[in-house]
Amino acid sequence: MEFKHKPVMLSECIEGLNIKPEGIYVDGTMGGAGHSIEIAKRLTNKGLLIGIDRDEEAICVAKKRLSMFSNIIFVHDNHDNIKKILENLNINQVDGILLDLGVSSYQLDERSRGFSYIGDGILDMRMDKSQTLTAKDIVNNYSQEELYEIIHEYGEEKFAKPIAKKIVEYRKQKQIERTDELVKIIEKVLPKRKGEGHPAKRTFQAIRIEVNNEIKPLYNTVIDSIDLLKTGGRLCILTFHSLEDRAVKNAFVDSIGKCTCPPGLPYCMCGAKSKGKIITKKPILPKESELQENSRSKSAKLRIFEKV
Repeated sequence: MEFKHKPVMLSECIEGLNIKPEGIYVDGTMGGAGHSIEIAKRLTNKGLLIGIDRDEEAICVAKKRLSMFSNIIFVHDNHDNIKKILENLNINQVDGILLDLGVSSYQLDERSRGFSYIGDGILDMRMDKSQTLTAKDIVNNYSQEELYEIIHEYGEEKFAKPIAKKIVEYRKQKQIERTDELVKIIEKVLPKRKGEGHPAKRTFQAIRIEVNNEIKPLYNTVIDSIDLLKTGGRLCILTFHSLEDRAVKNAFVDSIGKCTCPPGLPYCMCGAKSKGKIITKKPILPKESELQENSRSKSAKLRIFEKV
């Protein structure tokens, strides 16, 4: 299958980065290179783009699609390691960083990757195939309480408790190995209802987030990214989940600095310092035209921070 991924809010992200032709930029989630191509077009030969992705297949596709550019460094790694990645490249600061936290259309649609509740495939869901933990491991080895917690928290699924219980009951008879098996288990608790979306959507989302550890490191990743920016540098982050957006928002708010001194003191005693300013007081949402063209942009939110 061709690696497809329509970049979400492309023009808004490029505008938000405020690209300098000779600057250094990081696309921390390169994917199919949709955003990267537009960044690279705006750089001179003295500029540099560092493309990071945990999916080796994405890196291979990006290299082909960006073959006309000579000023790009490709890194197979997790954007959560951005500080170490740049350290290894002897780069102390950059002019802009983009993080698109969405899952690519290819990953969702390619059945062998096991992300999708449509069709049938092996329960995998790893963005990085070199890691050991898979969806199959989680579904078959997590306790009922652990399954409930991730489905409830990451999937925001109100039927998390009976779904977790049904999974544990089923696996006593045999291992759950395929996506279609898991879908049928979920449908026994939550039948398909017209107009309410697929009953397995939230559970699959939750398991994917757990497999790829998408939420827990995010706050620190945002802080690290802000620390790596030059003065005037921009950090643009696209989120697709309320927990992601909350982590990004909290990191932005904490980075602008907030005095915690008791009211009435003549001057600040707590030493609060600001790292920059939030460009987007409210997140930017997709335009109606984009929502009609790309349904996967529906839950997207773009937040932008500028270093000062």
